Amino acid sequence: MIIRRLNGDDAKAFRALRLEALRDSPTAFGSSHDEEADRPLEWFAAELAPGAARQMFGAFIDGRLVGLVGLAPEPAVKERHRAVIRSMFVTRRARGRGVAASLLRQALDAADALPGVWQVILTVTAGNESAERLYRAHGFIAYGRLPAALHVDGRYYDDVMMIRQHPPGSIAAKRATMTPEAGDVD
Repeated sequence: MIIRRLNGDDAKAFRALRLEALRDSPTAFGSSHDEEADRPLEWFAAELAPGAARQMFGAFIDGRLVGLVGLAPEPAVKERHRAVIRSMFVTRRARGRGVAASLLRQALDAADALPGVWQVILTVTAGNESAERLYRAHGFIAYGRLPAALHVDGRYYDDVMMIRQHPPGSIAAKRATMTPEAGDVD
């Protein structure tokens, strides 16, 4: 298995897997298959371009893209200590092989490398116990629940909000890498 950051050359495979994810797991994503199926390939390539708002990582087995996870640092000055995990998906045929854990570890390593970031947040559809177990195993804890976060096929689904914070020693290390403006306290 190879895990790496996706780029514009991966746009076609990314689009295909993203659409598969939206079909396979419609309650796991805020977007719908119909919304994204109409987007041109160039839109997907732009999502993967250097400088894009989020980093998208892919898992490849035998050269085939089988999993995705996104990492989006918060852009607002007052929120730059946080990043968001988004768009996690592994194909059914690749599940149970450690793909999700490898993808999540890559995204968390990327978050750890971002100056000043010491919180990582995500949401998971309530009842997705395997995903919740994965996130807990990587240091996430639930901090809230958003009732009726998604409406899919006439039914509402809650989201569980989860957070991972660095241990206190790591927070101090992260803060030492902040710019003076970001670390100033009023």
